[in-house]
Amino acid sequence: MPERRTSLPSRDHLALRRRGRLPAWASLMFRVGLALSLIGLVLAVHWFDREGLKDNVDGSVSFTDVLYFTMITVTTVGFGDIIPVTDRARMFDTFVVTPVRLFLWLIFLGTAYSFVLRHTWERFRMSLIQRRLTGHVVVAGYGVSGAEAVRELIRRGTPAERIVVIDCDDAALVEAEACGAAILHGDATRNATLEAVAIDRASAIIVSAGRDDTSILIVLTARGLAPDVPISVVIRSEDNEPLAHQAGADTVINPASFAGLLLAGSTRGRHLADYVGDLVAVGGPVALHERTVAEDEVGKPLSAIRTGLGVRIYRDGAPHGFWEAEAQSLAAGDLIVEICPNRQPG
Repeated sequence: MPERRTSLPSRDHLALRRRGRLPAWASLMFRVGLALSLIGLVLAVHWFDREGLKDNVDGSVSFTDVLYFTMITVTTVGFGDIIPVTDRARMFDTFVVTPVRLFLWLIFLGTAYSFVLRHTWERFRMSLIQRRLTGHVVVAGYGVSGAEAVRELIRRGTPAERIVVIDCDDAALVEAEACGAAILHGDATRNATLEAVAIDRASAIIVSAGRDDTSILIVLTARGLAPDVPISVVIRSEDNEPLAHQAGADTVINPASFAGLLLAGSTRGRHLADYVGDLVAVGGPVALHERTVAEDEVGKPLSAIRTGLGVRIYRDGAPHGFWEAEAQSLAAGDLIVEICPNRQPG
């Protein structure tokens, strides 16, 4: 089972992260510069107010003594060999040096976490997540179609935590995470990205990248990594539909063509589009269902099934309507497409 928050652009990370305004090296240099600036400020004040310090070793306070005292006091509470003796020096150490010391420790700990501990922890989480990912649905692209597909999957009873969304847009990933899906910030055309979500152990892949060339490349990459996983893809140009099939897509959906079919059908009857909508949406009174023929149905006509209204069978990959001779005697291995009364999940 995938965890709910998983995102980064490479196979080494699966945790949501927004890209910072500064690159990693610049962020590190900024923290080092800030720490040195604070130490320099304390050093300067101690040097100019060195009369307020007392060296219990030799009684003389040199620049080396001031440098040593500054470094010791901003990192620890001091050793007592050099101490502030005037009220002004003591107040400075109390109200300036102590907050600086705490702030420097926060900088050091934050830097250690950001550049060392976090990456180690995320790699550990990555290995755990990858082992648990199985039977999930991968959605490559969280645009309009991808987002609606995720919502419909959830409405149909797919647990949100079994959906993994891949996208390069942080805002889209935030929306997907709000739905409860696992998320991965990355390029779905890359092998490493798809391997990071265990594409070969997925139950289905939905591709909706927004561009036909990108979607087809994702399909090609996914098919190479997961030869047996069903792939559905959204293609917006009719000319690209054959290419999507050649790339390995099992189902190619053209939203514009489908909308055109509904519009044209509505001219022949005002209820036709409503009924088609009922068939494809989980909220309607009827639903399309695909299943393998049952053992006790072999040899019977498609019209004799009791689970729903059989409208088509697929035999050896070829479709046959309920009126055709092939549908008059069901065979083992046939896939039945039927219209059933809608059963809401749960």
